[in-house]
Amino acid sequence: MATYKEIFGTNIEVLASDPANPVAGQVWYNSTDNVVKGAAATTAGAWATGGSLNTAHSALGYAGTQTASLAVAGENSTGIIAVTESYNGSAWTEVNDLNTARYWSRGGGTQTSALQAGGETFPYTAATESWNGTCWSEVNDLNTARTAFAGGGTDNTSSIVFAGRSNQPAPTANVTGLTESWNGTCWAEENDMNTTRKQNGGCGISTAALTFGGATPSAIALTESWNGTSWTEVGDLNTARFDIQGTGTYTLAVAFGGSLDPPTFANTEEWNGTSWSETTNLSIARDRHGATGTQTAALAFGGAPVPTAGTATEEWTGAGSPLIQTFTDS
Repeated sequence: MATYKEIFGTNIEVLASDPANPVAGQVWYNSTDNVVKGAAATTAGAWATGGSLNTAHSALGYAGTQTASLAVAGENSTGIIAVTESYNGSAWTEVNDLNTARYWSRGGGTQTSALQAGGETFPYTAATESWNGTCWSEVNDLNTARTAFAGGGTDNTSSIVFAGRSNQPAPTANVTGLTESWNGTCWAEENDMNTTRKQNGGCGISTAALTFGGATPSAIALTESWNGTSWTEVGDLNTARFDIQGTGTYTLAVAFGGSLDPPTFANTEEWNGTSWSETTNLSIARDRHGATGTQTAALAFGGAPVPTAGTATEEWTGAGSPLIQTFTDS
């Protein structure tokens, strides 16, 4: 029988700790744990419990990655809040508040460079704020005040927002497909979506975005892709719903939660650039929640119903993500 070295050209490494970025098929001996370990790739995604928010947030804004996120403002049993929290991969810490309390704001960015625009303050607002990692600063307003919309972006100099409700009170006629992009200084109106909607999910960047679900006012499964110039209808979600959230890119995304008011959904779907596929459900059904990260490493936090989902955080590990396994002799 061939030895491990004859097959792979090397002996099993002896390491004091697991390698930071192991590749599938790599094997090593962990001398601290006194066990042999190997790297594999997950075959199915899974949700795991993360650290709880300090304050319940529903209909909140958000930005960042699975291990470095912001939860921004929203509403809870106390009313509309301006509270901002920062996540380090295990716990949330309260940081400086938004200047204007609101819910259903949107934008994009990172834990240290983010943008939040619009939302509801009674009436709807066009106010935009920029985050520098320490505090929020007021910058130029949206062209159209709105709430219950979606957005995305890489930092506080480049974001996109789309759809929503554009005035108050809120009859069916005010559901919009308006799109605006941010260049770091001001918002510019872009081409409208094909289907107007509110309470939709979205992700991506100012030149390549995705929106899915929402209400017209009835729940829809329609998905549209943005190429920086125009929107194109693509494959529908498997389950129509609104108040859905998700994260990723316009070619690789994951969408989770949502509502038909009632019921509230735990459904999770993955987007491959062409179609959506049902995968492992959230542990807690929720809507109006936060969503950050990528298709293979996402975060879901807050949302409704409160208190069940209001402070709860879940971490998503998608199919194909690294998985370290310990070998036993049994």
